[in-house]
Parts: sequence; structure tokens; C-alpha cells
Amino acid sequence: MLRYVSYSIILIWVLMAALGFWIGDQANEVMLTQFLQPPDTQALLGTDQLGRPVLERIVLGAQTSLFVAVGVVFFSAIIGTSIGVYSAYAGGWTDRIITKVIDVFLAFPGLLLAIALAAILGPGIENVVFALVVVGWVGYARLARAQTLSLRSREHILAARTLAIPTWLILFRHVVPLLLAPLGVEATFGIAGAVISEAGLSFLGLGVQAPDSSWGNMIKEGTRYLLVAPHLVLAPGIALMLVVLAVNLIGDQWRDHLDVKARHNRG
Repeated sequence: MLRYVSYSIILIWVLMAALGFWIGDQANEVMLTQFLQPPDTQALLGTDQLGRPVLERIVLGAQTSLFVAVGVVFFSAIIGTSIGVYSAYAGGWTDRIITKVIDVFLAFPGLLLAIALAAILGPGIENVVFALVVVGWVGYARLARAQTLSLRSREHILAARTLAIPTWLILFRHVVPLLLAPLGVEATFGIAGAVISEAGLSFLGLGVQAPDSSWGNMIKEGTRYLLVAPHLVLAPGIALMLVVLAVNLIGDQWRDHLDVKARHNRG
């Protein structure tokens, strides 16, 4: 039952992001005569301090969070997987140097490094994606390297090397396909982390800027009116919590499904 609820939340998130293209700039229209209205039939989640409908801005925030999450995970996975696979397969001094670089990135708290990069690059959704990719590729590189180290001595890999098949073809055909399952689980947690990080950067004023909508800057703006209009914080906060929780639950389910020993013990 919990699995279906998680998938339903993710489906609603994606549909809200798609609906954002249809809403457009309507959610940014200022109506000062309707500011801080409580939820009613005309505005299901009320209005904010500028009279803008909170529900429509949450929809646009869903679009922002989905764009950032997909962009960060896509580029982080490609960069990290490529570096990790090449490092493990090449071995020697190449592997040692890349491993040290990974250790250096792991020594810094990821969110603090992203905050520093976002502050240097300036606010904006593209800079948020870039900053999160810089700190996000490390997890995929470490996982891909560990998996490749266990795969490069397999019989089919050794046979391919004996037949003088090019290295890039061995990695593309025989190594990377076997990494998709664990990397897929890592990607689900990466999506949740990207959504939280984007909201955090926007809350600090380093992410998406007004009038563009983000769940983080909606919470930031709503904290000023928390006592008189709590829906400004509760609505985007609950949306953020549900999406992150659903993605993490799906990641846990996929990880348990891929754990053969755990499935055997349950059986």
C-alpha cells in the first residue's frame, strides 16, 4: 500500500510540473486587494502577501524542483559514472589520483560547498544546477568505481579483453549495463537530495529568484507572515516533505528488491 502511495505522489509531482507550462505567468499576477486571503473556493490554498494564488505557485514550484532534480541527477550520474568506471578499469596511478580527488570532495560538506559555489556564481536556476552537480557527482563516482572493481575480473570481461575488444566498447557493453541497477537506486536518493538542496538554496536567497516560484523561496517569504497566514509556509512545506519522503521510500524499496540475501531471508 505504501508503495502505491509513494508512486502516486511522484506522479502528482510530475503532473504538477507539466501543468506549470499551462499556468505560465498567471501565478505571478499581483492582486493587492486579495493579499493574505485564507483558503476558500476561489483560492484553494489561499493567497500570499501579493495576492498571488498559493496553489498555482506551488505548481510552478513543482516544475522548478523537478527541473533541478532531473538536471542534477542526469549530469551528476553521467560525470560520476564515467569517472568512476574509468578509474577502476584503468587502475594504477590513474585510479590513485582520481580516488584522492574524490576523497577531497568528500572531505567538504556537500551543502556548504554548494552554498559557496552558488554565492560565487550568483542566484539563478542554472547556477543552482551547476553547483549541485559539482558536489553531486562524487557519490556516483565512488559507487561506480566500487562496482567496476568487482566486475573487471569477471569471465566475460576477461574474454573480451583477450579478444582485443576496444576498452570503450567493453565498458559500454559489458560493464555499464551491470551498474544501472545500483546507480538507479543512488539516483532516487540523489533526486531527494537535489530537491532539498534546491529548496535550501532558494530559502537562503541563492537559488531561484522572484518572481519565479520555488518551494524554498515560498517558505522564506511565508515566514514573515507565519502567525497571520500559516498556509504560506505549511502548503509548500508539506509539498516538499511529501515529495522527498516518497522518493526516499521508492529508493528504499528498490534497494530492498535488489538485495538478494534480504529477499532470500524474507522468503
